[in-house]
Amino acid sequence: MSGTLIVNCLAGLLIITSLLVIGAKKPTSSALQYSLQSFVLVLIFVALAEIKHAHELNMWAITAFITKVVLVPFLMYRALGSLKDPAAETAVISTAATVLIAALIVILSYVVVGHVQLPAVANLKPALGVSLGHFFLGLLCIVTHRNILKQIFGYCLMENGSHLTLALLASNAPEIVEIGIATDAIFAVVIMIVIARQIHRTMQTLDAKQLTALKG
Repeated sequence: MSGTLIVNCLAGLLIITSLLVIGAKKPTSSALQYSLQSFVLVLIFVALAEIKHAHELNMWAITAFITKVVLVPFLMYRALGSLKDPAAETAVISTAATVLIAALIVILSYVVVGHVQLPAVANLKPALGVSLGHFFLGLLCIVTHRNILKQIFGYCLMENGSHLTLALLASNAPEIVEIGIATDAIFAVVIMIVIARQIHRTMQTLDAKQLTALKG
């Protein structure tokens, strides 16, 4: 099996894990599924490092493993596991509709990247399509869920999609770029976790539609 085929197949797994994150009922389950997805992303970095002969991606893989596979899921598992609001768990649309929209997003992403003519991704267009679609799957998670915890995971999915796009198009970027991305992701997640816990403690809800106190 060629290296490009491995990358494209692993990219396909990202879509499956995204649906698992979006469909999970409990925040702890979403955290575990996100950890699994991030591990697949790490494997893609390792494979890309071999294909593109870019040793920088090996450092990306190490940093992503520490932050995305271990640290961020651990923080979300511990901090969000105790927060519950059954009234906010119902999604805006059904699971079947979510899967259908996700399929349309992936198909449209493949169509869009089909017109991209870049030597760096000549044989990796399926992976590039996944990275673009992955970003919009995260956005789908945010807009179709009332639970603010699920919206945090939607942000994480968007960040993973952006991360993969950068690895595909700028594989020789210095390691400091990866460190900056990882640091930004960690701080963003920590801030959102703190805000979510404070909202739950103050208003006893995780429903984004109930957060109307600041409306003018």
